[in-house]
Amino acid sequence: MIRFLSRVFVGGLGLLVADALLDGIRFDGPASLWLAALLLGLVNAVVRPLVVLVTLPLTILSLGFFLLIVNGAMLLLVARLMDGFHIAGLGSAIIAWIIMGLTGLVANALIGDRRAVVIKKLGR
Repeated sequence: MIRFLSRVFVGGLGLLVADALLDGIRFDGPASLWLAALLLGLVNAVVRPLVVLVTLPLTILSLGFFLLIVNGAMLLLVARLMDGFHIAGLGSAIIAWIIMGLTGLVANALIGDRRAVVIKKLGR
């Protein structure tokens, strides 16, 4: 549960950075930002794996680039489900997803992988 909440927090930071950098993404307030981050975490846990499985042939043919469209579509889905989260289109959603990914990469580099430390201490 803590791992999921940390991912939601990092996702929220990524959405905040994307909101600051892009004109095509907008939140009505901080509550809608964090609600969008929570909903995006749920969509990524439930819906995204099914969509990735169904679109696997396209992903293979495009050498993985189709995943950008899938990820942008997941962000658009969350925006459509919420009233306080607005995205101009798929292009803005894809760029926002890239920004979120880079934010997650930086956060992981700063925080590190805590599981690796626990595994090393256990001697595995």
